[in-house]
Amino acid sequence: MKEDTSASPFPMAPVGLSPRARRFVEANGVRVPRRNIRRHRDAWLDQGIPAAEIDRAAAFQDRWGGLALPPAPFYEGGPRTLNADRPEGPAAEGWSFPAGSCRVSMAYGFVIGPDGAFGIDAHRWTPLHSSTDGWVESLALADHAGRWAETVTRVVGEAVESLDLDGYEPVPEVQGLTDTWWRGENSLVAVYRGEAVGLGAPRCLEARVYSGVTG
Repeated sequence: MKEDTSASPFPMAPVGLSPRARRFVEANGVRVPRRNIRRHRDAWLDQGIPAAEIDRAAAFQDRWGGLALPPAPFYEGGPRTLNADRPEGPAAEGWSFPAGSCRVSMAYGFVIGPDGAFGIDAHRWTPLHSSTDGWVESLALADHAGRWAETVTRVVGEAVESLDLDGYEPVPEVQGLTDTWWRGENSLVAVYRGEAVGLGAPRCLEARVYSGVTG
């Protein structure tokens, strides 16, 4: 079968996202022809890839395949387009599959882990959000915060550990694991630990503090 070329370039947001994330996807996203990975099923089965893992990658492709979103503020912008590919494994953690190609040359790739988490495959598997929904929610929140904040402060390295988050609450919709978002009074804080953990490089630890968020 050929790639799906009939889909509208104006995406409908997948069911289950927050209203903010739905607006973000539909206003800023572009849907390009998605790869039909099901055509590889027999070949992948012959290579010893479990049927359940192929089905998992195909389900991801049905929900997210071909969706291009604006760059993330970290991870060199995140995947250029969300797209599944050949499952890989088994590793110590289990089977995984690629989540989309990088925008620039990177020391790691974007991967969906064995439990469905969205993360990076660097020196080790590092889950960032417990699902791709959480990744997309984080992009939408970064767009919202950057649009409405009076000031944005970048904090790097050891200074991130000194951030005072007393009185802040985690933002649940981003489903944060290694990366987290925190909400305070008229402010938001994003903490990006993925590169620091995955690459074993504490200098890569980074946070963004959005103050005076009025929207």
